Amino acid sequence: MKIKIEKNIPKENLEEIKKWPIWEKEVSEFPWFYGETEVCYILEGHVVVTSEGGEAVEIFPGDYVLFPAGMACTWKITKSIRKHYNFI
Repeated sequence: MKIKIEKNIPKENLEEIKKWPIWEKEVSEFPWFYGETEVCYILEGHVVVTSEGGEAVEIFPGDYVLFPAGMACTWKITKSIRKHYNFI
């Protein structure tokens, strides 16, 4: 299972994303499991997400990210994160 990152998403998509809830978390490290597919848009911060298979992905502000259902990973937040999120 792979994390998918899209950069520079079209501005018209941002209008819908702005309606999604916001999640915030301070600098920390923790395990996570995605029971559902999550899409998110990073507003602030920096995080390195390492999947159970060992692939590490850096995520930055402006990234549109898809986390697949069934993925286990570790989140290492190096700069407090703020994101819009939605489950699909």
